Amino acid sequence: MKFLVALLLVAGVAAAPRAQTPSPETGTLVYQSTDLRIVQVAPNTFVHTSFLHTESFGQVACNGLIVQHGTEAVVFDTPTHEQESEELITWITNTRHCTIKAVIPTHFHEDCLGGLPAFARHQIPSYAHKKTIVYAKQHGAAVPQHGFTKRLTLRIGSTNVYAAFWGEGHTKDNIVGYFPADDVLFGGCLVKELRAGKGNLADANTAAWPATVHRVQQAYPRVKIVVPGHGQVGDRSLLAYTIQLFHQP
Repeated sequence: MKFLVALLLVAGVAAAPRAQTPSPETGTLVYQSTDLRIVQVAPNTFVHTSFLHTESFGQVACNGLIVQHGTEAVVFDTPTHEQESEELITWITNTRHCTIKAVIPTHFHEDCLGGLPAFARHQIPSYAHKKTIVYAKQHGAAVPQHGFTKRLTLRIGSTNVYAAFWGEGHTKDNIVGYFPADDVLFGGCLVKELRAGKGNLADANTAAWPATVHRVQQAYPRVKIVVPGHGQVGDRSLLAYTIQLFHQP
């Protein structure tokens, strides 16, 4: 129950601008530096938030996910830059005492794989949709090592973590992550926080977006916690809101 209550309090942490200090009564902020925050949202799940300067939207807070079981962990989306990625790797290794089994960028934009070279230096394997690898090469971005087309299953500790492609939306390669041990879905930029606008549509398929998120809804009926690529952590209502948002003209 305390983690569900914490979800209501963590909202200001994940979406807050860089200069703002999170309120100490949240009880879920477990790491903070100038450029990186880590917030616990479930017993074995943490949201990492770093920042990206954009011409269109200014300074943007970007979420990723860490899931842990036993002494092993998987990271969804790197922090936005290599320095923050080094911080994250150090925290997972030294504070959580975990081996990072994999990093999984959820699409080819910088807020998902900007820190990938740091993971490569630590010999942490990276996995992504095959389209992500193609688009990363085309855009001169860091390139994930291993590709998949539909589903990826990775073993951590004594359980599994999953990544899957359900269709186009924010980009043509966007995937989601699912950690059933905590009933957590990492929607990445495919999923919007409540009351968000449509955001960056430069590489989007807005016509396909609602149907894609509907398939995600059907695929993970047990999900209790949903983490968007930007903004506040929530529950399954984020999926319904995203569908509604992109049904609008």
